[in-house]
Amino acid sequence: MAGDRPQEAGPEQAGADQRLGEFELIKRYLAPLASDPGSLGLTDDAAVYAPHDGHELVLTKDMLAANVHFFADDPPEAIAAKALRVNLSDLSAKGAVPTAYLLGLGLPDDWREDWLERFCCGLSGDQSAFNVVLLGGDTIRTGDGLQISVTAIGETPVGTAVRRSGATPGDLLYVTGTIGDAAAGLKARLDPGFAHRMGLSESDHRHILDRYLLPQPKVKLAGAVRASASAAMDISDGLLADAAHLAKASGVDLVLELADVPLSSALMAISKADQPTFQACLNGGDDYEILACVPEDRASDFEADATAVGCPVTRIGKVKPGSGHLQLQGADGPLPIDQFPGFRHF
Repeated sequence: MAGDRPQEAGPEQAGADQRLGEFELIKRYLAPLASDPGSLGLTDDAAVYAPHDGHELVLTKDMLAANVHFFADDPPEAIAAKALRVNLSDLSAKGAVPTAYLLGLGLPDDWREDWLERFCCGLSGDQSAFNVVLLGGDTIRTGDGLQISVTAIGETPVGTAVRRSGATPGDLLYVTGTIGDAAAGLKARLDPGFAHRMGLSESDHRHILDRYLLPQPKVKLAGAVRASASAAMDISDGLLADAAHLAKASGVDLVLELADVPLSSALMAISKADQPTFQACLNGGDDYEILACVPEDRASDFEADATAVGCPVTRIGKVKPGSGHLQLQGADGPLPIDQFPGFRHF
């Protein structure tokens, strides 16, 4: 976690540096999160981590930037939770149990200790909730805008990690939760009149705001994914976009039934109020649900296992022979995918 070399501060930053230096920052706020012996209390340049016998590591990394993936004035606890949870979602889709993470924290020039304390409280709460620990990382000053990078570490029994490339014709396509809520929440954050125009109730408005601010990774579903899924991935770029990624990786075609996609009452209201807005939300991303392909003879077990851990799944399509394409089926026949705009990184 320690930096390789000190940075010189200009006069305008001297007060902030005198308030709290990098090593004191680590000792005071981050070291208490590093309870694994391999972290060495964040006093060294690297951690030592050994998986359990008969297991292998599954690693994932996501970066988040202020005013791109979250709002700079969001509660620090929520920012910390989102940074960790989007990575845990990736692990869950691989059937991996999360165990630890590395944190890269780029603080802007105007960072404050009270903000950092709340940020670390958010991490601490999620560490307890998801049974993970901090192993190490790095802290830097970015100069302009908060940046967070998390590398999450999970474990699976050797040879059992579920890839996006294993789907087979005849498999059934499932999704967890409801789709489109987070994208709608972002629209509501950007447009104060959005909820009123879409005819959303107060509870629906709160729901979509919460879905954008605090993803709910399906960590408890990892065992069911590992036991039954032939292919899986989490939904971050949008349902249709990620289904297309899975189809391409597996070299099959996916047929997705639009009418079967699970929707919250908020998304159903939006679909009645404004179809283009609904279509944008449906494929808008940030859902952090799991998309899974399951052989038909494992479908009942998968559904039962998912229900048993409080994470019911919905069948939304099937896998057919093909060459890596997504087919979207509407009530009146095939629909063009390009009428559902999705999130793009660039």
